[in-house]
Amino acid sequence: MKNHLILILVLFLGFFPQSFGQKNTRSLTLNEAIEISKQQSPDALTARQTFRSSYWDFRSFRASNLPALSLSSTLPNITQTMSPYLNPDGSQAYVSSKYISAQANLALTQKIGITGGTISMNSYLSGQFNADQPNPFPYLSYPLNVELYQPIFTYNSYRWDRKIQPLKYSQAKRKYLENIEQISITATTYFFTLLQAQVEQKIALTNQSNYDTLYRIAKGRYQLGKIAENDLLQLELNFLKAQAQVENANLSLENARFRFKSFLRLQDTTQVVLIPPDKIDFFKIDPQKAVDLANQNSSTSVDFKRRLLEAASAVNYAKLDGRFDATIHALIGLQQSGATIPDSYLNPADQRQISLGLTIPIVDWGVAHGKIKMAQSQEEIVKNNVEQEFIDFQRNVYLKAIEFNMQQNQVRIAAKSDTVARKSYEVTKGRYLIGKINSILDLNNAQLETDNAEKNYYYALQTFWKSYYEIRKMALFDFWKNEPLQFDFSQIK
Repeated sequence: MKNHLILILVLFLGFFPQSFGQKNTRSLTLNEAIEISKQQSPDALTARQTFRSSYWDFRSFRASNLPALSLSSTLPNITQTMSPYLNPDGSQAYVSSKYISAQANLALTQKIGITGGTISMNSYLSGQFNADQPNPFPYLSYPLNVELYQPIFTYNSYRWDRKIQPLKYSQAKRKYLENIEQISITATTYFFTLLQAQVEQKIALTNQSNYDTLYRIAKGRYQLGKIAENDLLQLELNFLKAQAQVENANLSLENARFRFKSFLRLQDTTQVVLIPPDKIDFFKIDPQKAVDLANQNSSTSVDFKRRLLEAASAVNYAKLDGRFDATIHALIGLQQSGATIPDSYLNPADQRQISLGLTIPIVDWGVAHGKIKMAQSQEEIVKNNVEQEFIDFQRNVYLKAIEFNMQQNQVRIAAKSDTVARKSYEVTKGRYLIGKINSILDLNNAQLETDNAEKNYYYALQTFWKSYYEIRKMALFDFWKNEPLQFDFSQIK
């Protein structure tokens, strides 16, 4: 295969002498192409932004469960209006009133995730000044109030979110790793598409050279009467086809190179020549180990858990929404008024308040019962789907591991077939050149077998590498290094 590589480079460079006189050539291995695509391909940029969105969503959820401090105020509120006034004789008059008011409230609020309630501490101060009716105590303060708002029988979204949101974030991290492995798969496809185009160009150039030589020799033999005119015409036709194949191969190569560089976002004008990844340390993957690792690491397994929890949450919401409900509202604190701000904080009086609100549905004509049944039916659908998808997922991982194990033998067979076909063609070509065989059909068949064998070898390489990255994506495990795939997510937050 080293000889193949050297031949590819020589023919490729020789075919574009002018362009390579002005442009540099860059050789890339499969690993280098994958690393570049992981850093700057469009898919990599999209994967990072998708994870960043999930990260900030999870961070917002965590922040929503922390104490929140807020300050609200109205500074000032100036009002001039006509207000109704009841005279002693029972008649009504309207009087003009002018006043200025201001208020400020400092609140510390905390959600109670276990119970679904809210507790807050408040400090409030207000002042109102009326030009027509002076108030001897214009300032009112609530130095400290503790307030509790607690639903009793309602749906507790906080409790469910504390179970679901961490799963969503864990799924997002694993999904990011899977997206990166998908980039490796896509890069491998583009890599081998370009590599196949390079190989096909090399084959086309080689065939053109061979048929040119054979056609020249055949013309001499025809003049000597050693071959029939039909064989000469067949070789001429083969030579013309070879010329057309070179042009088609050149176009395919340029198209493949453009698509490859576009995916890797290589903006320079450097010509890219790929190095075949044919030095492989083959190994086997235990299919059951791959299944166990996929169950442990993949985003799919987390997705199953999340969907089951969301379905259970929907059932719980249907059971509690619109049913008997009770709400406790309690407040305890201090209050005082005064002529000045300091006076309004002296010797504050106690303030207490407690209330119990009830909501009792009497007749809903089965609406609530229907919602519960619908939610329970949907939960059963989710359970059945998850169960079947879990079975299919495990089977796919198992089969993918078996498929990967098969590739080792497939690559070796393809490499051996390439060597045998090449030797067979050289023997057939040599025998034809010395006149031991006159049938052009044998030479054509040998040439066709050689071309197909070389193409099949590179296709076997592509299948091997693509299969490897696919099993990596499913299990999120580096089987070569025997360790889970890791990434420092703080780099993209």
